[in-house]
Amino acid sequence: MARVSQEHLDARRRQILDGAARCVSRNGFHATSMQDILRESGLSAGAVYRYFRSKEELIAAIADEAFTSIRGAFEEAARTTPPPTPDVLLGRVLRRMLIERVPGGDRQAFARLIVQVWTETLRNERLAAILDEGYSGMRRAWADLVGAYRASGQMEADVDPDHVARTLIATAQGFIAQQALFGDVQVEVLEDGLRALMSMREPKIS
Repeated sequence: MARVSQEHLDARRRQILDGAARCVSRNGFHATSMQDILRESGLSAGAVYRYFRSKEELIAAIADEAFTSIRGAFEEAARTTPPPTPDVLLGRVLRRMLIERVPGGDRQAFARLIVQVWTETLRNERLAAILDEGYSGMRRAWADLVGAYRASGQMEADVDPDHVARTLIATAQGFIAQQALFGDVQVEVLEDGLRALMSMREPKIS
């Protein structure tokens, strides 16, 4: 029997994850069954269960993948000299999440998927642990980035790195929520708004 290549295995896993993502973003987590995912992915039960034993495992894999991608973008930025400003970095991260890797190109559907995963963490301990680990990883990555900003003279030394991290993560989360609720929100809008806020100065009092 011919040996199955790793490329084939990876492609099959990707096919399953993308099918599950489409189902959950369209119908919601609890209204989606494994049968729905089988139909969407076009694979047999045996093929799907070879990779994932349950719907919960599938959603956990999607969540973990998203956090890994975001954290990688932050860590890459921290290694750049000088590091990109927050408007550039958040634009880059959101494009990677919502444009470059979205199955079928439906940004609103993928944003809805992310919001549904957030909601499910309130009742699912495994997903909550993945979310907590991913959030902690992003805060650490942003803290490293603040260090790079300080070293290049882009940010004052008395700023608490964790405060910066939490604020910018909240900005990204808010943008994703807007995309999920209202549809086609352009990344350029976020970049322009952040640049405007970053350019503000204390008013001169005469």
